[in-house]
Amino acid sequence: MANAPDAPPASSRLKLVLRALRHRNFRLFFVGQGVSLIGTWMQTIALSWLVYRMTDSAFMLGVVGFAGQIPPLIVAPFSGVFADRWNRHRGVIMTQTCAMIQATILAVLTLTGVITIWQIIVLSFCMGLINAFDIPIRQSFLSEMVETKEDLANAIALNSSLFNGARLIGPAIAGAMIAAFGEAVCFLINAITFIAVLVALLAMHIAPRPKASAPRSVMQGLNEGFRYAFGFEPIRDVLLLLALVSLLGFGYTILMPVYARSILHGDSNTFGFLMGAVGIGALSGALFLASRHTVVGLGKWIARASGLFGAGLVVFSLVHVFWLSLIVLVFVGFGMMVQMASSNTILQTIVEDDKRGRIMSMYTMAFQGMMPFGSLIAGTLASRVGVPETLFLGGLVCIIASAVFTSRLPALRKLVHPIYARMGIIPEVSSGIQSASSFTGSSGT
Repeated sequence: MANAPDAPPASSRLKLVLRALRHRNFRLFFVGQGVSLIGTWMQTIALSWLVYRMTDSAFMLGVVGFAGQIPPLIVAPFSGVFADRWNRHRGVIMTQTCAMIQATILAVLTLTGVITIWQIIVLSFCMGLINAFDIPIRQSFLSEMVETKEDLANAIALNSSLFNGARLIGPAIAGAMIAAFGEAVCFLINAITFIAVLVALLAMHIAPRPKASAPRSVMQGLNEGFRYAFGFEPIRDVLLLLALVSLLGFGYTILMPVYARSILHGDSNTFGFLMGAVGIGALSGALFLASRHTVVGLGKWIARASGLFGAGLVVFSLVHVFWLSLIVLVFVGFGMMVQMASSNTILQTIVEDDKRGRIMSMYTMAFQGMMPFGSLIAGTLASRVGVPETLFLGGLVCIIASAVFTSRLPALRKLVHPIYARMGIIPEVSSGIQSASSFTGSSGT
């Protein structure tokens, strides 16, 4: 086999993947958030298992999911306005502190044995309210932690890889902890891990952000953000696809405890391994995006990933063998992450900085705001027609949505081109939102 002299050495490829870590503030955030997210995933897994153990009901899993996910739909538009006005650094410190308090209360109630399902619903709602402020502020804050705009896409991808690396580690630890000590220990560990991210945030040195001219009222700022997002087709179409996939596809996470116990006849360890397989795929997807040199080609990857995610759900619904389910879920996780992170990257690249918080709040609405309805739909359908059938229908809709988005790519490409040209990105930037022919043929890079 002939040598490939043009291939970069491994050290150069690693530097490319990790290039956003050369920024001190992002490096601090990366380490602190990495510790905290493991605890967050442990709590997510333990909470789902606790609810199902207490109620033995797929519907109640949907109700708890709804309670935790409805606040972003209602509150996120307003939090986006505040993210464009407030000090984002202080905002993230505040939301992370509130999340630590919520985890502590959950741990104490569970350890003392007085936890009830209504308390879980209330605490889930509180966590959703915290996330409704945290996600838009934290996503907007990324642009302040990374001083050079060229590294922003890499920072988004690394942040996603961190989230999904924790998704890989956290569920596995949680499954073992639940089996050995019960759910309360997972909640307590999560509360303790928030110390790491708070220390990292307090150690940062953030340059003052230029004060933008604020709208006269919150409602005026809100209306301006909606007009900006839905008046520009690339932003609108990316948000609508993400919302549809979140509504009808992401409900699979709510049904996973039922699938682990009732379909695969497993226990909490089975549940942890299933979620860990999703984490492997999602981490692979995030690292794939981090290794890319440019935003060029992300449009077609949004379409491809949505279709892959839907196809994975369809196959998963038909496979009732544990090891095959793990393999399929790797592809589900990859598709989910590439679509989500690519959408985030394109939105943050083309948005005007003074509207970044509001667009990130709409991203939060599309991603998390649709999940409560998806949870209720998934829980209701699963209780009536069955878990596999619900997963099959959700995956099929995602495949159809991917095809529709693909048909829209040529028009979106023309609209994105002048924006990236003004930003000084490579002349071929128009292929960042790829045409349908690129989706089926060329590499797009």
